[in-house]
Amino acid sequence: MKSHVVLERGRRARSAEPRRADVVVGDGRILFVGDAADAGSIDPGRVIDAAGRVVAPGFIDPHSHGDPFETPAFENFLAMGVTTITLGQDGSSPEVDDLGGWLDAVADAGIGPNLAMLAGHGTLRQQAGIGLAAQPAPEQLEALLTRLDAALDVTFGLSTGLEYNPGLHAGHVELDSLARVVGARDRVIMSHLRSEDDDRLEAALDELVAQGRHARVHVAHLKSVYGRGEQRAREIVAHLEAARAAGVEITADLYPYVASYTGIGLLFPEWAKTPEGFARARQEREEELADYLRRRVLGRNGPEATLLGTEPHTGKTLAELARELDKPFERVLIEDIGPTGASAAYFVMDEALQATLLEAPWVAVCSDGHPTGFHPRGHGAFAKVIERYVVAEQRLALAEAVRKMTTLPADVLGIRDRGRIAVGLAADLVVFDPAGVRARATYVAPFQLAEGFDVVIVNGRIVRRNGELSGV
Repeated sequence: MKSHVVLERGRRARSAEPRRADVVVGDGRILFVGDAADAGSIDPGRVIDAAGRVVAPGFIDPHSHGDPFETPAFENFLAMGVTTITLGQDGSSPEVDDLGGWLDAVADAGIGPNLAMLAGHGTLRQQAGIGLAAQPAPEQLEALLTRLDAALDVTFGLSTGLEYNPGLHAGHVELDSLARVVGARDRVIMSHLRSEDDDRLEAALDELVAQGRHARVHVAHLKSVYGRGEQRAREIVAHLEAARAAGVEITADLYPYVASYTGIGLLFPEWAKTPEGFARARQEREEELADYLRRRVLGRNGPEATLLGTEPHTGKTLAELARELDKPFERVLIEDIGPTGASAAYFVMDEALQATLLEAPWVAVCSDGHPTGFHPRGHGAFAKVIERYVVAEQRLALAEAVRKMTTLPADVLGIRDRGRIAVGLAADLVVFDPAGVRARATYVAPFQLAEGFDVVIVNGRIVRRNGELSGV
């Protein structure tokens, strides 16, 4: 159950338009693309009949979650045709001093898909001794930059989570300094923005654009919380297009669902997000905290729009739990859950807005999914794009959807040896009939695997076929 963990980094050409061809694979690489009659002395040995189906590069998920030592097969991703996942997101990467050694251990233990790794800003910040400080001392900042530079030896870039501790404490000087290091190594900054609320979105985007003066930058799971309609989406796209026109290399990714999923601490104020801050708030500002939480949840479509995804309340909305416990929902958050006590799906996005964002040519498809996360995106995102936006609504051409799942994320990450079908590249391939693709995962049953991806090949090996793992 081995796959490449550290992929080849670099920039490469864009993908070509689809065409009819035979593909010959050997030793983990693509050996020939064309009419098999012209393959000469190449003997394919085993033949997969893909007549009437699509053969595409294996999908690359630019925003994934999970623990390779707990769920090494990552079958939820393979079942969607994903052959490369990207971990270390939202500012959080493994808390180890030797990230290269950690990656070697993952490879030795075995993993189903390929793994592209990011260095987490929040993790590096903690390791540099900055913690929750708003302004690092000069020697702490230097230690942070040194750790980042070392981590970039084995990663594809930096992830930031500016809505979470400890990343939310980082200021302009720190972020600018990090961007210079990333840019000098031609890596990418993938950022969970400081805010995704509609009235603060442009300011959060501009903070990332400022880092884009020094490095390639990428918006993780682009969305607008509270925003509505196609026109608002066009305004957001225009804002980013202006930055691109000014020379900033900024891209984004997006998952095709109207509910986000993250820790319940997202609802709490900055001064009550950590266990220490929460304890202090309960002693000194409890009524203020309750009022904040009440207004915050009501502003996010109410307690009915928060679906808890962790035990012991999995599958219950915050409103249902409040009725069960016979107390106001804000008291449930304070007395029964706390800022670190649960994760949840939040139904805070607009379908028309999000679907319009997906059409922008520089927006890739992602899942932001986890093998055990209580949200359908982890098992259905890539399948849903094909099933709904390509086949049912014809909002995207199949070739464009595939580009958003392959060549575009490869370019964003700087992966040069996969993401398209060409001689010499790694043989990551997926065979499917678009009409047969189904995203079966739902919000109440999120762990149902996608259907319709008949053959999934990672580095020349068939890892999943006809709905079953094969050799993983």
